[in-house]
Amino acid sequence: MTLKQLEAFYWAASCANFSLAAERVCVSISSLSKRIAELEVSLGVILFDRSGQRALLTDAGAALLPRAQAMLRDAEAIRRDVTHDSGIRGTCRFGVGELTALTWLPTLVSNARQRYPELRLEPSVDAGSSLGALERRVHDGALDFAVIAGRSSSPEMTSVDLGEGRFKWVGAPALVGNARVVTAKLLASTPVITLPPGTGTHRVLDEWLGANNHETPQRLTCNSWGVVAGLLVEGLGIGFLPVAWADQLTARGELRSLGTRHALGPLRYAFYRRRDDTRPLVTAMMEVVRESIDFSVPGRWMRR
Repeated sequence: MTLKQLEAFYWAASCANFSLAAERVCVSISSLSKRIAELEVSLGVILFDRSGQRALLTDAGAALLPRAQAMLRDAEAIRRDVTHDSGIRGTCRFGVGELTALTWLPTLVSNARQRYPELRLEPSVDAGSSLGALERRVHDGALDFAVIAGRSSSPEMTSVDLGEGRFKWVGAPALVGNARVVTAKLLASTPVITLPPGTGTHRVLDEWLGANNHETPQRLTCNSWGVVAGLLVEGLGIGFLPVAWADQLTARGELRSLGTRHALGPLRYAFYRRRDDTRPLVTAMMEVVRESIDFSVPGRWMRR
């Protein structure tokens, strides 16, 4: 029994399939399967039931999993203690939404590189799809963690509050004329440009409509924050943007801020990780994310 065999087994048991596990261990699927088979021979038990379309843990495999995880964690602790380094190295795959990517992701990458220079970062940006897409990838083992709007309801996931994004209503001056507030008449006369259903900002809009007793307006949806901002500037509808972006475009005269009786609610963001994933890498990255998160960053992509 070797640590490489235990590592192959741990990831095969933790990921949705052997293909993802092989990526985690940086070997081919055949090499991963060989290591697991060698471990099974060494222990004299079958760890995976391979009779179906997907390999499933046997009772022996389920019993081994927490022990294997503990042994890998202890081996990493020994290495850290002997070499006197942070121990945070390898590859970290994580997911963020587009709003994070367009605001504070560069800060996160810079901070992580300074603190853990041997860690390779592979961010994955999810643009305007449903809130569950990134969570599923964390659950399946494709991502180490994700920063997602909202809290997880899955007992297999842990979500820790990080911060919030705030938004402001805006419209192109040529479209809204002398209007200074969002009224029922304005909502009835022009579409609301927003992200698709299932996204956090779509929920913010629905809650705001209910608080202000407005009817559901016509919506023009797009899964890109950049395109939403561009459509607003072109006067194809009204909508809301992150406060810093709204202020930036308002200062340039491309948009006008619109007041409301009840302000838009904030969108809370959380750090998502698997409950059973206690690796130091994930805990360390959560602290770097805490230090980096800032949705008030002006849109660099809008600079001219």
